[in-house]
Order: sequence, then structure tokens, then C-alpha cells
Amino acid sequence: MRTSLLVAAALLTATSALAHHSNSAFDPDKVVVLKGTVTQWLWTNPHVWIHLDVDDGKNGKTEWKIEGRPPGVLARSGWSRTIFKAGDTITVDFSPARDGTHTGLATRVTLADGTVLGQATPQ
Repeated sequence: MRTSLLVAAALLTATSALAHHSNSAFDPDKVVVLKGTVTQWLWTNPHVWIHLDVDDGKNGKTEWKIEGRPPGVLARSGWSRTIFKAGDTITVDFSPARDGTHTGLATRVTLADGTVLGQATPQ
């Protein structure tokens, strides 16, 4: 009995470790384009994150958190750990969160010099 429980626990743990979240929280039929100032750039697994301050049109700022693909995928499209730094002005095209929060899934980023960073598709 004890062996059966250990095997079951090991299988459940392995399944959870291999699981990956879906992008269903984002609306792929909509694309929002925002220009903002990078406040934080996180080159992390399983996905990168760009934190932006965006002018809210009322003399204030709204923080947005935009998720990107995994670093390995983005590296094949020219992205890097040092591509952004706090204070950089960028334009981000993204699919917004379905729940209306200030987050989204990046589709591309345009740097201040006009360079466009796309999203490589996994091989």
C-alpha cells in the first residue's frame, strides 16, 4: 500500500512539472498598442515580462505587465537579457487580458529607434 501511494505521488508530481499554462486568459482576437516607459524587464523562465508605465491621459501613469514567450524562443528572434533597460521608451502590441486587468500577451515590440522585435514561433 505504501509503495502504491509513493508511485501515485511521483506520477502526480511529474505530471504537474510537465504541465504548462495556456494563453486562454488573453484575447487573441484583439490587439492593443501602447507606448510606455520600461520600469522593469524580467528575462525569466518560463516567460519574460515587460513592466511599463503608460500615460493614463489624466496626468498620471498606469502600470502594465506584458508577458512574452520564453527566453529561448525570443533569443532566436533577436531578443536578449539586455535588450531593454528601465527608462527605455517602447511600443508594445499585445493581446489584452480577458478580465480587463492591465496585463497582456506580447505580439511584438517596437524600440524607440524603430527596430521591431517579433515573436519567434517554437520549433
